[in-house]
Amino acid sequence: METSYPLHKIKVVLLENVHRRAVDLLDGEGYSVELHEGSLSEDELISIAGDAHLLGIRSKTRLTERFFEATTNLWGVGAFCIGTNQIDLIAAAQRGVVVFNAPFSNTRSVAEKVIGEIIVLHRRLFDRSSQMHAGAWKKSARGAHEIRGKTLGVVGYGRIGSQVSVLAEGMGMQVMYYDAVDVLPLGNARPAGSLEELLRESDCVTLHVPDAPTTHNMITARELSLMKPGAYLINNSRGTVVNIAHLSDALASGHVGGAAIDVFPEEPKGGEAPFETPLRGIENVILTPHIGGSTLEAQANIASEVGQKLIKLMNNGSTTTAVNLPEVDLPSLHPDHHRIIHVHRNVPGVLSAINRVTGDASINIAAQYLQSDSHHSYMIMDVDESGSENLLAGLREVGETIRARAIW
Repeated sequence: METSYPLHKIKVVLLENVHRRAVDLLDGEGYSVELHEGSLSEDELISIAGDAHLLGIRSKTRLTERFFEATTNLWGVGAFCIGTNQIDLIAAAQRGVVVFNAPFSNTRSVAEKVIGEIIVLHRRLFDRSSQMHAGAWKKSARGAHEIRGKTLGVVGYGRIGSQVSVLAEGMGMQVMYYDAVDVLPLGNARPAGSLEELLRESDCVTLHVPDAPTTHNMITARELSLMKPGAYLINNSRGTVVNIAHLSDALASGHVGGAAIDVFPEEPKGGEAPFETPLRGIENVILTPHIGGSTLEAQANIASEVGQKLIKLMNNGSTTTAVNLPEVDLPSLHPDHHRIIHVHRNVPGVLSAINRVTGDASINIAAQYLQSDSHHSYMIMDVDESGSENLLAGLREVGETIRARAIW
């Protein structure tokens, strides 16, 4: 079947060992897929992916305004992870590049890791294991506790925090939570009136908040001093949330009984770079290298989720769950129609200009979709085959046009 653009000429560049499932999905559509194991410098990225139609990255690749300025064909970026802080979302939107991420696919993996850490901290299993590796047999119940009946405080009751809540309650824990917005509890979890209340009442506190100005240094010496003596702190959210120096002092004094930290204010750029933190060597402290969602199951799920979003974008123009442009979920294209995609700045007068162009083209519109945010609009028109090229050319001349293309 003839297409508006030869599928084998659609160039896809995937970096940072994106899971094979994404490769298979994109390759199965007939696209030309290039794989690169690690992240690239900006100059290398421009050289290799500057002409790509789709780009897939993980957390280490930085996509700046300079990169987006240098691209010639780019329509979509897939962040095969949860966060998008590594991408200049505004610069992408200003050039009509749609950005997707995977906000749901690794939540179970993170939640299970938290439950494991709760048990390990309460039983001091990390210490016991380290002693055994050093050749010491220290069989003792000192400092070891069951988690049944203990109170878990969940800070951030979203997708991950609520899953942790359910799993912890199933193991006999009492759960209280604090969130910046009103959310309904699952099971028997109860909301705390304030963060301070949660800290005072919890035997273990786990953090599941986003990276935002309001969460930077959310946990400092003041908050740590409010925790129960001997309570535990777990952070699998963002490295900017906990003041590591203050936590180190609270652990050294014994006021905080242990911690599990997966994310840090500064993290090595690669596997060979050294890692330093004041938390190294402190008893009952579990340190992991930002692997909260790093399971094979999660990576496969992320690959499917983001890969399918990129395919739908290229094949029918859908932008559902885009993080930087209006979301439009589109039906399959009718065989007798061409689909025109028009991304433009959302300012007064644009629709009038589009309507004039459409009228001048004397073309029948079978369906029309429009979604806008405060800065951009994403319009789709399904039109008769004849005259679609003239309509596309006319739309590209509209002053506020950012991008336009046709699909059939």
